[in-house]
Amino acid sequence: MAADTSVEILQKVLENEILQTTKIVEERLDAEMQKLDQMDEDELELLKQRRLEALKKAQQQKQEWLSKGHGEYREIPSERDFFQEVKESKNVVCHFYRDTTFRCQIMDRHLTVLAKKHIETKFLKLNAEKSPFLCERLRIKVIPTLALVKDGKTQDYVVGFTDLGNTDDFTTETLEWRLGCADIINYSGNLMEPPFQSQKKFGTSFTKLDKKTIRGKKYDSDSDDD
Repeated sequence: MAADTSVEILQKVLENEILQTTKIVEERLDAEMQKLDQMDEDELELLKQRRLEALKKAQQQKQEWLSKGHGEYREIPSERDFFQEVKESKNVVCHFYRDTTFRCQIMDRHLTVLAKKHIETKFLKLNAEKSPFLCERLRIKVIPTLALVKDGKTQDYVVGFTDLGNTDDFTTETLEWRLGCADIINYSGNLMEPPFQSQKKFGTSFTKLDKKTIRGKKYDSDSDDD
């Protein structure tokens, strides 16, 4: 009986919370509707024009990104191209890879998806064996490594799969979250809740992460991650 009573109490509490949330949403919608109703024709026309201008600006920005090679994950042939590419775009993710490293192929699959989803960021790949000067300059010693470049400066790195649940089976959402932590993409999820926390199969002991700690992280490894 005690257990049944506890369940009933819990159900009532949840029902009340749902009702309160619904009420708040309805009140906000009513307020917005009332605000629109009180607008005269000139105000409505001004609002319409502002929305059209915002849409036009967004479309122009999208076209500019696409013209600079955003929206696709592509390989650049040389170190010289790297400097030109990062100069053109505000946000760049560059995957330093090696043909013989299997994990680079895993990274490729996820980056292909994210490049199409986040056209605000440029996604590139560069063969580490053909760019020794750049790897030395950026201190890249682990393959794969993602260099996250903002405003022409390398701000952060994703080294191997350590930040991705420490598994080859990490999801695209996990990599998306990690890039969001670096503020290199427009991330709409919760940065304080890594996607792999709810996936027991990873068997990690990760806890909630401080966004500032993640963004300020420094790496220095001495071995390749094959």
